[in-house]
Amino acid sequence: MNKIKITNLISTGILTLMMAGSAGMYIFKNEELSQTFESLGYPSYIVIPLAIAKILGLTAIWTNKSKSLKEWAYAGFFFDFILAFFAHFMVGDGEHMAALAATLILFVSYWSYKKMETSSTAL
Repeated sequence: MNKIKITNLISTGILTLMMAGSAGMYIFKNEELSQTFESLGYPSYIVIPLAIAKILGLTAIWTNKSKSLKEWAYAGFFFDFILAFFAHFMVGDGEHMAALAATLILFVSYWSYKKMETSSTAL
C-alpha cells in the first residue's frame, strides 16, 4: 500500500469518526443540540436533517458508487465545516478551532482521494 492510500484511509477514517460521532449526538442528544444550534443562530429543526445528511455523505464517500455523488459529499462537508467555523467564531465560544481542524482533515481526505484517482487513470 502506498503513502497516498494510507493517508487517504487515515484522514477519511478520522473524518468518519467525527461525522458519525456528531450525527449520533444530533440524534441522541437532540434537545441539547437544538438549543446549541439556536444559540448559534440556526433553526433547531435542521439538527435531524443534518445528521441524516452526514450519514449519507459518509456513505457516498466510502461506497464509491458515484464519483459526482462523492464530490457532492465532500462539498457538503466543506460547507458544513465553514458554516460551523464562522458560527462558533462569531459567538466566541471557542469551538471554531474544531471546525477548522475538521476542514483540514477534509482537505487531506479529498486531496488524497483525488491523487489516487489521478494515478489510477494514468495507468
